[in-house]
Amino acid sequence: MKKYIVLCAGLCAAMAFTSCKSSESAYKQAYLKAKAQEEAQQPAQQRVEQNVVTPLEERATTNTRVVDNADNIAVRQENVSVVSGSGLRNFSVVVGSFSLRANADGLQQSLINSGYNAQVVLNNAVQPPMYRVVATTFDTKVEAAASRNDLQTKYPGAWLLYAK
Repeated sequence: MKKYIVLCAGLCAAMAFTSCKSSESAYKQAYLKAKAQEEAQQPAQQRVEQNVVTPLEERATTNTRVVDNADNIAVRQENVSVVSGSGLRNFSVVVGSFSLRANADGLQQSLINSGYNAQVVLNNAVQPPMYRVVATTFDTKVEAAASRNDLQTKYPGAWLLYAK
């Protein structure tokens, strides 16, 4: 009888040890399953990214052109209308362009406080319409270029505008 009890206890112990799976294999299976799902999704994402085509946007450039550049001073020509200010001469120095008038008015006020006769002009030929902030305006291109060079220290993107 004692032999049977020891034999049964041994069988139970053997069954207990063989039926238990280590937790390491469970983690390994979960890892392999997640990795397989990731690999299955990755080629699909790559196919989507390869098929995305950015549309080419063509913009009309007939409203803006560079005026005679024999002296290497680039000037853009635009048809603009004065929104706020005393009026433009032939060549002007633009220090800011904004799609919102409030931003243009803020920069204009800042320039006026600094002693400039700043003006705001509107270019309706571009989309969206742009409010250009003109710091100074001159009859000659040379004077305008000199003023632009002075203003570029504070306004690095300053450029010359020729308005008819």
